[in-house]
Formats: sequence, structure tokens, C-alpha cells
Amino acid sequence: MAQTPVVVAVDAGTTGIRALVIDERARVVGSAYRELTQHFPEPGRVEHDAAEIRDCVLATLGEVAEALEGRSRVARAIGITNQRETVVAWDRNTGEPVAPAIVWQDRRSAHDCTRLVDEGHLPLVRERTGLVLDPYFSATKIRWMLDQGGLGERYRSPGTDLVVGTVDSWVLWNLTGGTRGGVFATDATNASRTLLYDIGECRWSDELCGLFGVPSGLLPDVRPSSGRLGTVADEINGGAAPLRGVPISGMVGDQHAALFGQCCFDAGDTKVTYGTGSFVLVNAGTVLPNPQDGLLTTLAWDLGDGEIAYALEGSVFVSGAGVQWLRDGLGVIERADETEALARSVASSAGLVIVPAFTGLGSPHWDPEARGTIVGLSRGIGRGHLARAMVEAMAFQVGDVTAAMTRSGTRPTSLRVDGGASQMDLLLQLTADQSRNPVVRPASIETTAIGAATLAGLAEGLWTSVRELAGLWEADARFEPVSTGAEAEAAQAGWLRAVERSRRWHR
Repeated sequence: MAQTPVVVAVDAGTTGIRALVIDERARVVGSAYRELTQHFPEPGRVEHDAAEIRDCVLATLGEVAEALEGRSRVARAIGITNQRETVVAWDRNTGEPVAPAIVWQDRRSAHDCTRLVDEGHLPLVRERTGLVLDPYFSATKIRWMLDQGGLGERYRSPGTDLVVGTVDSWVLWNLTGGTRGGVFATDATNASRTLLYDIGECRWSDELCGLFGVPSGLLPDVRPSSGRLGTVADEINGGAAPLRGVPISGMVGDQHAALFGQCCFDAGDTKVTYGTGSFVLVNAGTVLPNPQDGLLTTLAWDLGDGEIAYALEGSVFVSGAGVQWLRDGLGVIERADETEALARSVASSAGLVIVPAFTGLGSPHWDPEARGTIVGLSRGIGRGHLARAMVEAMAFQVGDVTAAMTRSGTRPTSLRVDGGASQMDLLLQLTADQSRNPVVRPASIETTAIGAATLAGLAEGLWTSVRELAGLWEADARFEPVSTGAEAEAAQAGWLRAVERSRRWHR
């Protein structure tokens, strides 16, 4: 029987872990999923259990390996994609995490960031990293672990081999053998989100490591996003034949994976991912752009061919997490998929505006002291208005980012959308109206996994070029702006008034 090559993608996200099987047409043909426990030990703190992340990765890979057993499909490569700025610390001698993973949403290091801004370090950070001084990024999380989490003393203890990495490094190390020779590496996109990586020189910066007090010896090697990193260790999943020895040849942060999976290969191509947060990335070409107000500059990907692709990014911290809050915090809905129908049950939000700044505001406002705000309440407000206001907030936040991109001179011409919430037609229509851009949903919204898989497949020769991949991308639906410019501006003005009321709240 002829064997059909496939690529397996490991998508280690914020709320869950997926393993997906991608065929030669870049379509998802199999998957497994495990939900990831969210830990909130104090207000403003968000943690994961790194051991649970590892176990969920192994469980989902075991499930897809079992599905591949005896089939005509054979895994030729594995690609890893991950929640980016989340920090994991572990001891390579024992193979166990030594502290809870601090999640990208966590705000415990906000005061450290404010201090660094007050000391005048922001211009250096912006120039070298393309980022801003915000607790969203990894460096101040690592510093907190060392100073207040007790890892500094452990790092200096004899017999300890303490290391720190983002989730991709933790997953790769475990899959390639862990304590038995596991590969300790990250890729350029994840490194570019730490505040410790010089995106012009493409290396860890001794100056930045010194500024943040992070010993460079803790950090992984940096590799291209596409290229062989190692192979699956024999003992993984009991040596399951379908994955034993399969090369791990792609590794990339989730938002960069989605940009690649959406085939945004040309400068100006733009994607929006509606996940736990919303992330807008525009391909900025192969020349490092100057810092832009309200936006981040980041590495889009490194194909290992000597040419780096850059992107401008707008990062919104709460989108799908706001829907989860309606479900779990308020009991407005029982299931996330009820949101659109409930939002459509009313003609408008009746002046109600929700600013879901639960963990501060990201792009383009960058205010870690902002907090969630509901304004415009009246006696007639009901569940439908709350649901619609939350959906509108998701669209308004993307509109803020695309407006900042336009001011920077890189106005998107259309938005390719993905993520779970992109299945809501109402959201996509509101996004088109607020951004004044066409919005296009692809045939498969699992673009994060597709991006990781195709990066791995390129390295192993399953696809020959990005142009071949671009020919496989298919649209499902297109949404054009239908509101007038005046209507969109009036709605945006109301939104910005509410945003101003949420700012500088938590001091």
C-alpha cells in the first residue's frame, strides 16, 4: 500500500494542547485535544503547570500516533508552535519544572517595567528588541522567578542544572529525550518575544541580559523556525512506531505560525488571530523596520536561508478570554458557541461598552495599569447586550491596531482571520466595519497548526517553496465594510471614551 506523507503539528496554546495531522494539501485530517488548567493564585497572576503541559503534549501525540498506526499515512515531520512569552524553568538533571510557569497574561512584574521606563531604558529596549517594557514579555518574568520565586539561589546551588525557556523549548526538550540528551533550543520568533534578543543582530544580547539581570547561561540556543532540530526519542509514548525517530523540523511562536499558515508571504499581507487574545500581524518584509508608535516589531520567521522576515504586530490581551468570562464569571452563557446567537438577539448594544482590560491594555495603548470597565449601563440592559458589547469590543480592539498600522504607513489592504472566534460572522462583519478593510476567513481556521506543519514540511522537502504553499490557501467567506465611515467613527469615538475610563486604574 502506498504511503501518504503527513506532518504532525503540536500546538501548545494557552487554554489547551492540540496535536493535528496535516496532509500534503495543507489540510487538517486528524486531531487530538486536551484542555489546560488555568491557575490564578492572586489577582493579576496567571500560571500553568509545566508538567501538565508536557503530559498533555504526550497524550495528544499518543492519540494521533494511535490513529496513524496501520493507516496509509506516515508522519514525515513534526512542527511545534506555542503560546509565546510564557516562561518555564526546569532542572535538566531531574527533568522536572522547578516553579509554576508564568503565563504571558501575568502582570506581577508590572512595577519592574514601570521602574525601567522611569530609569530611561525604553529607547534602548525599543531599538534592540522592537518591543515595549511591559510584563507581557518574558524577561521581567524570569527576573521575578530569580529574585522573588527563589530560583536565584537554586541557580547557584551545586548539582543543579537550571534552565529557563518558553514553552517551545520545554516541549522540544521533552520530545527529544529530556534528561537523556534532550535538545535545549528555541527558535528566532520565540526568542524575539523575550526582551533579551537583538532582532537586528539576531542573537541574545549581553547588554539586555545585564539590564534585566538574566544570566545568559540559563537561555536556550536559538535556531531557525524551519530546519531539523532533533528527532522524537524512542521512549516517547512507549516508542509508538508512527512517531519514533520522526524529525522535529519546525518551531515557531503561535502568532508567527498563523501569519505563515495564512500564506502572508508578501510585505503588507496581514492576518488577525482571534484566540484567547487577538493578534494582528502585518508582513513588513526583509528589512528591519523602525519602531512604530503603539506597535511591536518582531521576527516573522527565519527559514534558515539567511534572510529574515519581519512583522509589525498589535497584541490585544483579551478576546476569547472575554467570552470565557461571560461564561465562567457571569454565567451569561453556558457555552462559548452561544455567544453569537445571543449577541444577535439585540439590534445593538444600546450604548453599553465593555473594555476587557482584565490584564491591562496591549496595543496600541500599552497600559499595564488599566483594568476592565463596563460603561453605559441602564435598567434595560440584558444578557444579549452584554454578549454583543463583548463581541464589539473584540472588533474595536482590532480596529485600534489597524488604525495604528495605517498611521505607521503600512495600512492593511485586507485581513485574513483565524482562531476559534473567527467562526462568528457577526464578529467578522464588525471587524470589517471598524477596520474599514475586507475580512477574509480561510477554508481552515487552524492556521497556527498549519503554519507550524508547513514550516516543518518545507525543511523536510514535503513542499518545495512558499509559493507552492500559497497555491494551497483557500478562502471560505469574505466580509466587506457595510457601515458608513461616519457610523464607524462615531462607534469608535464611544469606544475610545470607555478606554480612557479604564486606563491607569490599578496603581
